[in-house]
Amino acid sequence: MSAIHIVVFLPLLASIVAGLSNRAFGIALPKIVTTAGLFVAAALSWSIFIPFLTGAAQAGVAPVSTWILSGGMNIAWELRVDALTAVMLVVITSVSALVHLYSWGYMSEDPDQPRFFSYLSLFTFAMLMLVTANNLVQMFFGWEGVGLASYLLIGFWFRKPSANAAAIKAFVVNRVGDLGFMLGIFGTYLVFGTISIPAILEAAPSMAGSTIGFLWFRADTMTVLCLLLFVGAMGKSAQLGLHTWLPDAMEGPTPVSALIHAATMVTAGVFMVCRLSPMFETSPAALAVVTAVGAATCLFAATIGLVQTDIKRVIAYSTCSQLGYMFFAAGVGAYGAAMFHLFTHAFFKALLFLGAGSVIHAMHHEQDMRFYGGLRKHIPLTFWAMMAGTLAITGVGIYGIGGFAGYHSKDAILEAAWASGPGGYGAFYVGTFAALLTSFYSWRLMFLTFFGTPRWAGSEHIQHAVHDAHGHGHGDHYDTHGHGHDDGSHPVPPAAEDAGHAPSTHDAHASEVTEGTAGYHPHESPLPMLIPLIVLTIGAVAAGYVFHHWFIEPEAGETFWKGSLFFNEHLMHEMHQVPLLVKLAATIVMLVGLASAFYVYIARPGMAAGIADTFRVLHRFLLKKWYFDELYHLLFVRPAFALGRFFWKRGDEQTINRFGPDGSAALVGFSSRLAVKMQTGYLYTYAFVMLIGLTAAVTWAIAS
Repeated sequence: MSAIHIVVFLPLLASIVAGLSNRAFGIALPKIVTTAGLFVAAALSWSIFIPFLTGAAQAGVAPVSTWILSGGMNIAWELRVDALTAVMLVVITSVSALVHLYSWGYMSEDPDQPRFFSYLSLFTFAMLMLVTANNLVQMFFGWEGVGLASYLLIGFWFRKPSANAAAIKAFVVNRVGDLGFMLGIFGTYLVFGTISIPAILEAAPSMAGSTIGFLWFRADTMTVLCLLLFVGAMGKSAQLGLHTWLPDAMEGPTPVSALIHAATMVTAGVFMVCRLSPMFETSPAALAVVTAVGAATCLFAATIGLVQTDIKRVIAYSTCSQLGYMFFAAGVGAYGAAMFHLFTHAFFKALLFLGAGSVIHAMHHEQDMRFYGGLRKHIPLTFWAMMAGTLAITGVGIYGIGGFAGYHSKDAILEAAWASGPGGYGAFYVGTFAALLTSFYSWRLMFLTFFGTPRWAGSEHIQHAVHDAHGHGHGDHYDTHGHGHDDGSHPVPPAAEDAGHAPSTHDAHASEVTEGTAGYHPHESPLPMLIPLIVLTIGAVAAGYVFHHWFIEPEAGETFWKGSLFFNEHLMHEMHQVPLLVKLAATIVMLVGLASAFYVYIARPGMAAGIADTFRVLHRFLLKKWYFDELYHLLFVRPAFALGRFFWKRGDEQTINRFGPDGSAALVGFSSRLAVKMQTGYLYTYAFVMLIGLTAAVTWAIAS
């Protein structure tokens, strides 16, 4: 058994052990088995990745077994190992291992930890199956596997109705995208006669310019196939139109959010487009669509992040926006830059989510930033970790020297968009403006959370914490009613669309409880939660500077990727020749965003509420997330429920049941009631019936 076999199947084995052990073997065994398994897998993944950096490794395929044998179709179960796979192995296993360790502290009060750790490892296995696939059917197996695991993890606290609704929403929305992915796989098999990825990519250039019948007209073959496959990517990677599930996925525990957003699921779509990049290169129209959708998502999600008050939702929309960067990088042909941003994003986004979890832990499960403030002195390690993550995502750096992770990867995407020519100029401008918004809402999060005066008094969670500490017998808040660490819900009036302060309706009550909550001191998280923050901080600081050479430099990149994706060496050369203003654009807008956030939330703390009031309609529009949920509810959910009720009431109950089983049962009952009435118990009645029967029989005999 090779290293790649161990990397892929060890998380599955750990998941099975944890799932079957449940509570019978205690809580410790599942935690130890799954966490140890992931750290072993992570170590082996790095041992696979590093030789590709040095040029000592060659792409290969590790066979597992024959999977499907039907007629002329022979689908083998094989594990493909190349540079692209190695990058994903490192990202998935490293982040997953740290999330497992983090969960030791974060989920310590949860009685269902065996189930949780089993789901985490299952999620990791499914993603590993996806990125090691050597054929489209195996990729689809992993594709659906991460969908199932995300459903289980988002709805982990199944006693919470909102968690169940979020899990179902994620599952259903992804089914829409998966339909497109399936059609793309079917179409690819129809055109190429195989589902082997290497064979398809080799034959793809020969299909350029051909046409295929689709939806009653003929269209470019590769455009149809690529767009169908991209619909699947839009669902998994939460692109505009199929993005609505991603913010609601915050109903799962924070470690789940970190795993979904940083290392698994949402990166699946980006990986798939890069893996099939030779196919996409044959269709300029498909690439234009990828660029447009990525740029639109990048801007759309950034605008919503400006006004969100839930700390996890701000980071969630940030993920959506960053995925848009990755897609429009792929759309302009900079697949190496897209994967580079995926790589660096994994570190700083996992860091931000786990840092947010540490803040929530310190604030007794409060998630509303309007009830934070002044936390940097109470949880200094969490503060500096999230500061590193913020510096990374906003792209802080010095031209000619280097900077944090996002400075290298996001700037490379913007430069590649400009270098790609007129078709990429629009993406460059949109991406630059989105970088400005990213800087603003990221620093807004930091200022509201860690700076200013404490606003804890308005938090009902803190009030409960103080109440419990005084021995009033409320007991543990954890999940007795389906609430967990991440349940930040409390009554917040509609007027609280606020921009920087706790809701005004809480102010009067806050003055009454200030004295009672003054004794509450936020506490730093336990060591199992802090170690992952420290490790991820190193990645957020150094990953861009250390690895940019192999991912995006022309000569080194060509050697590193070795054909595992389409590497446009000419574009990478042009990327380094763009005007100086283009190179500095991301840094300039980052500084503008930082200065604006500082002025609004630190220098003039009352200004945010005034802006929200002045632009009330726009603020409401952004707060309602462009009304996508309401629009989908009107167009799809309500008609679906109405149709379901129609078939239920009119079809099932009033037609099928009425004339089927219910009607038959009613007829039998009616007949039995008639028969009962004939049972009088009198002899002459029975003699009369016998006479009638005899007369009828004789009449029938004579007539016949």
